[in-house]
Amino acid sequence: MSNLTVAPHERGVIRLFALDMRPEEAKFLREPGAVDQVLGVDGLDPDHIDIFTVSDLEDLGLYGYLSEGCGVSADQLDRDALAAIEGWVMILRSAAFKERPATLRLDPRLRLIDLFTEETTNWTGGVIETESAKPFSAPQATSTDDRPRRVGSALLALVALLILGGIVWLIL
Repeated sequence: MSNLTVAPHERGVIRLFALDMRPEEAKFLREPGAVDQVLGVDGLDPDHIDIFTVSDLEDLGLYGYLSEGCGVSADQLDRDALAAIEGWVMILRSAAFKERPATLRLDPRLRLIDLFTEETTNWTGGVIETESAKPFSAPQATSTDDRPRRVGSALLALVALLILGGIVWLIL
């Protein structure tokens, strides 16, 4: 039995497990709390756990699932090794732990194949040096007429009075 640790506030890590069990047992892992039992932890979010047979992926395969579906960069993936995997697998994303630390005590029927990281957005950038990017660089609107314009409000009030007058006229 192996133990794996999950750091608090871990993000973007994807764990790929092979499930060495009968199809009925693997399907049962889709039930609420079942994965918690085989991993030895409580409170996993099932929305971030995928359990399926590799054959369900058809032409996409595990390589395509991980690269296109999970955002794992191609330099982390070994196409031949992933193509050799058969049977049931489980994809476990960091989000399943809800940013809590955990020590996984794996059931002997689970075998960790690999860890991957999702590509993240690079929010860094250079300094923008154009004049329009400077604070308060937009032309300031100046008004020579300081009187408030209330034409729209006056028209709305006039229409409301006409409607109210029409209702009173109908009632009388």
